[in-house]
Amino acid sequence: MKPEQSVDKLASLAQVTRLRIFRLLVQAGPPGVNAGAIADALGIAPNTLSFHVAHLARAGMVLPRQEGRFIFYSANYPAMDELIAYLTDNCCQGKGRCLPKTAAASTTRRRRQAA
Repeated sequence: MKPEQSVDKLASLAQVTRLRIFRLLVQAGPPGVNAGAIADALGIAPNTLSFHVAHLARAGMVLPRQEGRFIFYSANYPAMDELIAYLTDNCCQGKGRCLPKTAAASTTRRRRQAA
């Protein structure tokens, strides 16, 4: 991942409402949540929700999916994995002495190495 891409992804999460939306979608799993349910769960007006999910989608952190007249949003797990991997790459100078939570992070590269 290029530094500019990581900045875009981090910037999209650096706002309370967008972070709340993203965390809700991460918890929901791959099926995602429809826009109305997100708005209800977080107490966000529909137009405000649209603004924030558009920002997250432009950064590649969420994926929209149309089903009939509903739009479902889901967290983009590969993008999240890449961002975590970028942030923790060469942690502790590559000597594996990372903090427990960092070492336990299930990044894409670590999953591939384990396979």
